[in-house]
Order: sequence, then C-alpha cells, then structure tokens
Amino acid sequence: MAIAILTVFLSYWFEFSYDVDLTLLSIAIVFPLVFTIRGSFRRREKALEHLSKFRSALKTVNYFVLNNLELPQEDKNKMEGILSQISSKTILHLGGNFKSTKELDEIINSVNLFMLETGENVSPKLKDRVFRFMKDLHESIENLHAINIHRTPITLKAYCKVFIYIFPFIYAPTIIFHVGPTTPQGVSYFIVLLTQFILISLYNIQDQLEYPFDDDGLDDVNLENFRIDR
Repeated sequence: MAIAILTVFLSYWFEFSYDVDLTLLSIAIVFPLVFTIRGSFRRREKALEHLSKFRSALKTVNYFVLNNLELPQEDKNKMEGILSQISSKTILHLGGNFKSTKELDEIINSVNLFMLETGENVSPKLKDRVFRFMKDLHESIENLHAINIHRTPITLKAYCKVFIYIFPFIYAPTIIFHVGPTTPQGVSYFIVLLTQFILISLYNIQDQLEYPFDDDGLDDVNLENFRIDR
C-alpha cells in the first residue's frame, strides 16, 4: 500500500502518465491469483475428505476390536490406547507441519504388532477386517501428509507476489491518464489503493489457505473435530 501511495505521488510530482491496456495486467496478475486460490481451496476440501476417512477408519477398527468376545479387556484397552495415540500423533503432525513421518509410522505399526502379539485370541476374519480398514487409514494419512508438505508451486506464488509489488508502477500513471488532470488527485489515490488492497488481500487469502492445518486463519481446518475421542 505504501508503494501504491508513493507511485501516485511521484506520477503527479513528475507529471508522468501514459495509456496502457490493463487487460494485459489482469492476465498477468489476476488469473494466476485466482488459479492458486482455487487450487488451495481444492486442497482444503480434499484434506477434509481424507480427515473424515481417517477418523472413520480409526473408529471402525476400534469397534471391531471392542466387539471381539475372544479378546480380554486388557488387550481391548491396549488397542484403544494405540488408536488414540495414532489420532493424537497425526493431529500433532499435521498441526506442526512436520516433514518426517518416522514417529507417526512407528505408532501406526503398533497395530500390526498388537495383532501379532495377541496370536490366536484374534480370529483370521477379524484380522482381515482390521487390516482392510488400516489400509484406508494409511491411505488417508499419506494423502494428508502429501497435502501438508506439497503446496502451490513456489515459483507461481513468487511470480504473483513480484507482479503485485510491480503493479502500482504501471497502474498509477495509467489511472492518472484516464481520470485526467482536472480530476482531484484523491480520486487517483483511492482507485490505485483500492485495487492494490484487493490484490494483496487475494494473495493473503491464498497464502492462508496454503496452510490448512496450522490454525492460523479463519478458514483453517479444525483438527480437534477429527480426534477419535472428540
């Protein structure tokens, strides 16, 4: 915004103006911005879908174990603890934007170790059901991790940001040319500032949507709603 004010002031000071087709500027700035916002919004919606699938898989595995009459209560409580750890660790992993999944993988592998330890207490049918839903769980976590660390291409974001900062230097003289010398200068200041405010606001919205799990924005995903024990 400061750059926008400065460019309008300098344009009037040096009586500098020209006529440029602003369609080119809209293609150079607005189109990439809209593209990145739509991409970030789709990723957010996908994240919600995978989080729902993640919690559904956890709850289903828990139901299978709790309703197994052959398992002692101690083993059922142990499995509940493992699933609760998976839920908490996944939410912590997404909220912290961690790139390594080593600790998370170790906790998820506890389900397989549990099945091996219980031995004959778990029927083959129950094992098949658990592993089928664990496959959904793994798939959801991998998709969530991919969404979390792979965002909008950095070069495209940098391109948008650079052009937003350059925009007032091209836009201000053009606006002054179109409004004419007899129009009060406040009109030019208002038009340039409003346009720059819109562009930087769109960029900030896109930047907030880029990080849907960091709880730093009005549109971020509320991870606490997807805990197994919410």
